[in-house]
Amino acid sequence: MKFFLDTAHVASIKELISTGLINGVTTNPTHLSKEKMAPREVVETICVFLPEGDISVEVTETEPDAVYKQACAIAQIAPNVIVKVPCYKTYYAVIKQLVDEDIPVNVTLVFSVLQGLMMCKLGVRYISPFVGRWNDIDMDGMEIVHELRALIDQYNFDTEILVASVRSVRQVHEAAMAGADVTTMPVDILQKMMDHPLTDQGMELFAQDWKRLHISHFP
Repeated sequence: MKFFLDTAHVASIKELISTGLINGVTTNPTHLSKEKMAPREVVETICVFLPEGDISVEVTETEPDAVYKQACAIAQIAPNVIVKVPCYKTYYAVIKQLVDEDIPVNVTLVFSVLQGLMMCKLGVRYISPFVGRWNDIDMDGMEIVHELRALIDQYNFDTEILVASVRSVRQVHEAAMAGADVTTMPVDILQKMMDHPLTDQGMELFAQDWKRLHISHFP
């Protein structure tokens, strides 16, 4: 499963890329609004940091014609940019046109299996089910991931499942077990995944035991 960072914070992205774990980044207007640089400069910087990764950038226009024009412009920022378009019925024709023109699309705000099916039929690169928002209304957001996995495998679609709106380490675990292709997560979630109290305890124990040998140099 690929790990994407759900942020536009350039310093955090640069730091975590060094781990070798990061395969891409998902941004949105909220993320970009928090940065001091201009949005395009932020995106260009991230694309340079991760040239082999997919960098999702969301449209902000609302009218279909404007969404299409903006999507085309966003796609020109860098070769590894993926255009994020909401799974909104008014944009279906726009999504089809973008796919037909070989512009990679990440369809966001997917909340049902049938929405996912329709986007798979259009041939988009990614569909992004928002599992956290389902959980916010006391529903099992991960159930849709299991069902989408079964559907995509049954019909041999090329579309990848990008689990979004992740709120906990446990949800990343569940996404992996459900067969998601990608999980995008906030920086703090990835950092928590790297930590484990038993690992910390083991490190401390090994250090204490080694000190008992009173060896100044090894090997």
